[in-house]
Amino acid sequence: QVQLVESGGGLVQAGGSLRLSCAASGQTFRSVGMGWFRQAPGKEREFVAGISWNGGRTRYSDSVKGRFTISRDNTKSTVYLYGYSLKPEDTAVYYCAQGRSIIVGDLPSEYSTWGQGTQVTVSS
Repeated sequence: QVQLVESGGGLVQAGGSLRLSCAASGQTFRSVGMGWFRQAPGKEREFVAGISWNGGRTRYSDSVKGRFTISRDNTKSTVYLYGYSLKPEDTAVYYCAQGRSIIVGDLPSEYSTWGQGTQVTVSS
């Protein structure tokens, strides 16, 4: 089985930046898409960004497009999420997930394995 571990969360001021990492261990299927989701208290889990198996295609939600960048390094079995110009609305638990296919989906059901999440808090 694959285990995903997120890191890099923390407290950042509005307008600041951060980098989240998601490291995979165990059985790793590299020829699948990876994604980042986030969930704020009382809200549904929200798609943030996705990336194809080789990094050639990316998708972003409208709320983060232009401010977040997703990338991956398959040699390290790691996917990254870079955020800048962060807003208080970005405050959430961020989860990385492994997709079920090469498709870069935007629904939680299109991902098979999830990390435990890392808290990102953006202060005003």
